[in-house]
Amino acid sequence: MKLTFASTSVTMLVLFSASAGTFAQHAGHGHGHHAPAQTPAAHSAQGQLPYAGFQDREIKALSSQQVEGLRAGRGMSQALAAELNGFPGPMHVLELAERLELTAEQRTRVNELFSVMQKQARELGEELIAAERELDALFKSRRITPATLDSQTQKIAQVQGRLRAVHLRKHLEMMHILTPEQVNSYNTLRGY
Repeated sequence: MKLTFASTSVTMLVLFSASAGTFAQHAGHGHGHHAPAQTPAAHSAQGQLPYAGFQDREIKALSSQQVEGLRAGRGMSQALAAELNGFPGPMHVLELAERLELTAEQRTRVNELFSVMQKQARELGEELIAAERELDALFKSRRITPATLDSQTQKIAQVQGRLRAVHLRKHLEMMHILTPEQVNSYNTLRGY
């Protein structure tokens, strides 16, 4: 196959465009917006090194706030699909108990639901932290292989899915505790 200057130039242009697009995806990573593609030197010159300092984390993929939230059983936005579609969360229902005019029985049921959710979420949070720690250790020790990568990331995904389901399920169960009027009031009080 004979390559001409034109076909080589087109190939290089396609490769450069793909690389620039990939870099652009990471340029705004973690900042909540998509920044235009910049070279690493431009990032450095502007003081925008999105992962600088992360190398000092105990578990590289988790901030100390995330670890704390997982250990405490916090929702950390895992139930937004429920919350923002009109399925109240037990913690927020307890915070709004007076304004929602919960009965004594409702308060008891919501408290029980919340306690069960917290226990399950804490256990799964610890499992997730351990799985992320294992992945981090595999990379750090340079023992990572395609097989261990696949295995460990699948393990993490399964734990994340179970954890999210715990939070979502409790939002679903709230619909059997609250009246439709209380659900409407909750959504209004929460600004939805």
